[in-house]
Amino acid sequence: MFYVKIFFQYVAQYLKTRMEYRSNLIVEIVTDLLQQAVNFVFILVVFGHTQMLAGWSREEIIFIYGFFLVPTALFSAFFNIWDFNERYIVKGEFDRILTRPIHSLFQIILERMELEALFGGITGLAVMLYAGSMLNLEIRWFDPVLFIVFVAGGVLVYAGIFVLIACISFWADAKTSIMPMMYNISNYGRYPVDIYNKAIRFVLTWLLPFAFVGVYPASFFLGKSQWYTYAFITPIIGIVFFALSVVVWNQGVKRYRGAGN
Repeated sequence: MFYVKIFFQYVAQYLKTRMEYRSNLIVEIVTDLLQQAVNFVFILVVFGHTQMLAGWSREEIIFIYGFFLVPTALFSAFFNIWDFNERYIVKGEFDRILTRPIHSLFQIILERMELEALFGGITGLAVMLYAGSMLNLEIRWFDPVLFIVFVAGGVLVYAGIFVLIACISFWADAKTSIMPMMYNISNYGRYPVDIYNKAIRFVLTWLLPFAFVGVYPASFFLGKSQWYTYAFITPIIGIVFFALSVVVWNQGVKRYRGAGN
């Protein structure tokens, strides 16, 4: 309950600061929506030259993209740690974090939250409803429950991978980072794995399991029975990767010796 109370206190302070600069907030939201619109148009352009992509129709690809946006939005809202190396390790702000009686990762998550990113999740739901109506998909009574479970698993997959990458800074505090490259790789999870060769498919499934953020769980709702097993292990993969990332993070914190001078 202590952590829950702290979370809502951080959220309240965040909303106060963001509402002080409403114009900036609106610009950021519109920019995110435009970026998502560009990705949506890209899908339409691709299918302007072909009717099927490795056995997937345009509406199915759009549905996967919509699903992908939901866990991505939640991740972007609460795990905005792309600059952890430079801000907290190189510039020494991690020393400040360690002076407080709260888990360091939890503090950084709250400090770097960007709640406006949640609008991307609303866009994702709208895209899914549009694609689902075009595909005549029926919503069964258990679909909303599985949707929440799959989305939570996808968020944990995302968070686990990027927290693990951030942990590299505890052992190698060079200013360069592989975060930008990993963000680009994560976008591969919004397309069917069938379109990639076996090596890339293996990487996206077991090493950097971004496929569990989008295509695998979305495949369940599309009735792709060959991917059902992967869909149902999405929360397991998420828990394993996130738990591993927390363990590695704790070890990294023990190794941390301060910024120095």
